Amino acid sequence: MNETISRRIYFDWAATAIPIQFDGPGAYPWGNPSSLHEEGKKAREALEGARKTCARILGVPEHTLFFTSGGTESNALVIHSLLLRPGKPGILYGATEHPSVRENAEILRRLEHPVGTIPVASDGRVVAEALFASLEKFPRTRLVCLMGVNNETGAIHDIPRLVKELRAYQAQRGGPPLHIHCDLVQTLGKIPFSLQEADIDSAAMSAHKLGGPRGIGLLYCRKKIEGLLRGGEQEGGLRPGTENVWGALALAHCLEQRISPAVVGQEYQAAVHRMALLIQELSRIPGTTLIPADRAPEDPRFSPYILQVAFPNLPGEVMVRALNDRGFAVSTGSACSASHQDRPILKAMGVPEELARRGIRISQGWTTTEEDIRALVAAIATIVQKG
Repeated sequence: MNETISRRIYFDWAATAIPIQFDGPGAYPWGNPSSLHEEGKKAREALEGARKTCARILGVPEHTLFFTSGGTESNALVIHSLLLRPGKPGILYGATEHPSVRENAEILRRLEHPVGTIPVASDGRVVAEALFASLEKFPRTRLVCLMGVNNETGAIHDIPRLVKELRAYQAQRGGPPLHIHCDLVQTLGKIPFSLQEADIDSAAMSAHKLGGPRGIGLLYCRKKIEGLLRGGEQEGGLRPGTENVWGALALAHCLEQRISPAVVGQEYQAAVHRMALLIQELSRIPGTTLIPADRAPEDPRFSPYILQVAFPNLPGEVMVRALNDRGFAVSTGSACSASHQDRPILKAMGVPEELARRGIRISQGWTTTEEDIRALVAAIATIVQKG
């Protein structure tokens, strides 16, 4: 292991991706897009042009896309819309959802809405039978939240199949229509996925997970919902506040660069190859435990971009700091909960607390090389050996 490594090597792409180049239009449309003067009209034209580009790439109508500040706000807008519906409708969410779903759903519980969690299997994935049982337990459910790819383990939910089975089940039992919302922040642009064909009602995405800037994201809503925030009429009144025109342009550019089926397919296969190498190399270090333990090098149940793994006798935080000192950026889990010691996602999977405490997340991206992976594994091996 070269302990005097001269460059930083980044393995925290699930937290945020390395930015792609975006210089923006030559003359930045800086006017307020709600203003009626020439500067405002140019800004409105640029904003709607960005929306049109995003809609074309995602294969959905323009009026179904709303610019937000990112995945957290997109998730919250949908969940909080239940507060404005009569009869205190309920929500079900997967036990391994991102905190932006889990914590906002818990707000509804405090306001006496029925809130239930859907148990996951040991691989961190929701199975249809558990979803059906949860629906029976919480009959007032009107909103179901399912994430595409888990941000800590990389577990992939087969959203199209789950949605198809859920809608068929609900129709067979004569239940009310369900709004199905998906957090696709770690999905779109990473694994093959068609928003157009998924038959979901709403979805969240964030630009900075794909190399775009922070503070800009999208909410897809097939049918209009009522937002809790009040103010101006921006974004159809769903998300009041002056729009981030430059961010919208950067997001549209990012989608053009990263989300076409050809690009996603090519990058996915390369990521599968690198992840297989990473798992094989890590398995040579005595005491290494993958989470879940039965994850295979090219396991289709998991995103090839994210790996959760634990090492003997070393808390995850200690390993993160030791690797940082050697020039490697990894994390223990979600950056949104970095100050918390508990690991609710791993707990929901039945991972023992002591093992979860040792877990770290290694996530890769399109600039990751095999050389980077071999250097990371060598550094880990040295740290484990020194204890």
